[in-house]
Amino acid sequence: MNNRFAHWQKVYEKTEQEFSWYQSYPETSVKLIQESRVCLSDPIIDIGGGDSHLVDALLALGYSNLSVLDISARAIERAKERLGELSQKIKWIVSDVLAFKPAEKFAVWHDRATFHFLVEEANVVEYRENVATAIRHEGKFILGAFSINGPSKCSGLPVLQYSESKMIETFGHDFQKEKCFEEEHQTPFNTQQLFQFCLFSKT
Repeated sequence: MNNRFAHWQKVYEKTEQEFSWYQSYPETSVKLIQESRVCLSDPIIDIGGGDSHLVDALLALGYSNLSVLDISARAIERAKERLGELSQKIKWIVSDVLAFKPAEKFAVWHDRATFHFLVEEANVVEYRENVATAIRHEGKFILGAFSINGPSKCSGLPVLQYSESKMIETFGHDFQKEKCFEEEHQTPFNTQQLFQFCLFSKT
């Protein structure tokens, strides 16, 4: 685990636009959260949010109970600096997602591009158990990971690629699919990465 912390601290020495996953406005994630039909005051967590601009967009839309988890303290500090006084409205959590044991149940658990870094089966199982425990009944689980036609490595690490059927197989015991789709993400370097997204509901 310490190696993961050290790796991501090093990664976040780059500027945000040097990351392939950078989005100035995370349109797909925002739409999926809106489609989740939760109240503006319901608890939402962004897993691996780092210095993502998702919380900026959600605050602007009136969402008021937001948490951001990332393994990198440096990434979270950068997000706080960007948001300024608005950062006080966010619950910031520096943690490995596998070690995260929340005291509250979330209405929405959003994860774009964290889960696919878990390449060991034991870690996949642990993540699945964590997310099933952390989401309230009928809560929503939004997952974005590299598609089977997407990259096989990212930030110097191997990743697992996912099809719709593989996502459903992985999480179908606790969640029911609402929608799944592939999406092409254009990186800041004018290359394309194919993502698989699914919106699940807790059964």
